[in-house]
Amino acid sequence: GGNGSGKTTLFKSIAGVIPFEGQIMVNGIDIKKQKMLYRLTVNYGEAEPLYPVFLTGSDLIRFYTKTKNATESQVNELIELLGIGDYINNKTGTYSSGMTKKLSLVLSFIGNPKLIMLDEPLITLDQKSVGILLSMIENTHKNGCCFLITSHQEVLIKGIDTQKLTIEQKKLVKK
Repeated sequence: GGNGSGKTTLFKSIAGVIPFEGQIMVNGIDIKKQKMLYRLTVNYGEAEPLYPVFLTGSDLIRFYTKTKNATESQVNELIELLGIGDYINNKTGTYSSGMTKKLSLVLSFIGNPKLIMLDEPLITLDQKSVGILLSMIENTHKNGCCFLITSHQEVLIKGIDTQKLTIEQKKLVKK
């Protein structure tokens, strides 16, 4: 969908970040009735995340690791894959947009989600990181996780059947 069509609003509603009317369930888990379990099931990576400038990447990762029941080995692997180890202890207010995006992606994959939503995951990433992210998506999908991805760029992932949906006039259209 075009800018302003509602993609991010839809993702934020599914993630439980903004209020919504109706019912949202993932794998039979209702966001309004089973909030904690739902938050373990669904992860969300924003298009342009804003983190408190006084926190470090390590601070955020520690918080997510604890709340998402992640293992240290998983977190260390994600940090290494996306190459954020060199600046993880710096305050997020000093990060470039690419560094912020990589931190956001690490946070999006933490835990054992059944659904990961990535809003414009390719923006501000260098080509090498795009390849790494696509491999991460492929491998995570093989382990039973589904993805919803918005992108104005073509996202081609080997070995994954994809379905392209468009939002037109605030309505989801299958193409």
